[in-house]
Amino acid sequence: MIKTINNLVVKNRIFSVTIVAILLSLMMSSCKKDEPNDATIGKTTAVFNPGLKYSTMTDQDGNVYKTIVIGTQTWMAENLRTTKYRDGTSISNVIDNTAWINLNTGAYCNYNNTTNADTIATYGRLYNWYAATNSRNIAPEGWHLPTEAEWRTLIDYLGNNEVGGKMKETGTTHWLSPNTGATNESGFTALPSGIRSDFRELGKFFAMGKIGYYWSSTPLDTNYYLLPCLSNVDAMVSLTGFYNTDGLSVRLIKD
Repeated sequence: MIKTINNLVVKNRIFSVTIVAILLSLMMSSCKKDEPNDATIGKTTAVFNPGLKYSTMTDQDGNVYKTIVIGTQTWMAENLRTTKYRDGTSISNVIDNTAWINLNTGAYCNYNNTTNADTIATYGRLYNWYAATNSRNIAPEGWHLPTEAEWRTLIDYLGNNEVGGKMKETGTTHWLSPNTGATNESGFTALPSGIRSDFRELGKFFAMGKIGYYWSSTPLDTNYYLLPCLSNVDAMVSLTGFYNTDGLSVRLIKD
């Protein structure tokens, strides 16, 4: 009788330990779902300035970005890649070229419609004007799309004709040679993410490795907007205009 009771106690203990192990396994599995997953979020291969101190910010998708103080401003040091607005609403991912150029609502795409997570993490996504300036807000709380005046403040602070060089990532890992004048002394780490064009190429992608374009919130007219442009063949920043259905990169500035 005593032996039988002892056997029952042992069996109960084994059963209890097994249940606890299962519960712990389920809890750990549940927690992992909320953790960043490099397979989907990706890892940037951008070359940042090792001599500067960067901070971080997080977007609506949970992507974490480096940020940098330049003068009186705080900028993202990486290109935005969120797929959601601030309120959690999804931004449409439009792949088809014809559909892209006929849009009058917010949309994003990846250059050449890539699905490679590390490429997306490095170069960010391309957004049309309607997404960049949507009233739902593409920026997380405390951040916003820069105005022309805020871009000019950055340019004036960095000074002289070598401003683009001070903003560009160094080397030719991402910029095509010669990447003229690139020092990245500002820490801005501009990348040549290219463009998805409306007017010139009818929804096609071009200029990755050669040019980086960034939206501003300042219009020139009803469908044409002023924005900064950096190139691999000089160390300047030019302010130029693009259409609201072009796909361009986004850098946010802190409120």
